[in-house]
Amino acid sequence: MKKVPLRQCIGCGEMKNKREMIRVIKTAEGEIFADATGRKNGRGAYLCPSMECFKKAVKNKGLERSFKMAIPQEVYQALEKEMEKLGE
Repeated sequence: MKKVPLRQCIGCGEMKNKREMIRVIKTAEGEIFADATGRKNGRGAYLCPSMECFKKAVKNKGLERSFKMAIPQEVYQALEKEMEKLGE
């Protein structure tokens, strides 16, 4: 039996299958964006594909804790647009 990789959502805190979740990465240059492929280089944080979890992550500063840095508001707005596209 093959082991299924699990990741914790930074919004709701639930452990889920890695493939079901959306990976948000921070590159070495400091760029933060959603990684649809899940294969790009960088520090990753995972979110459930729901706006509810995204809003919880913003409220609880989940991304700021994961990346150990302050996240500008423009990044949250760009991520929200990407989440809306991926959620459809």
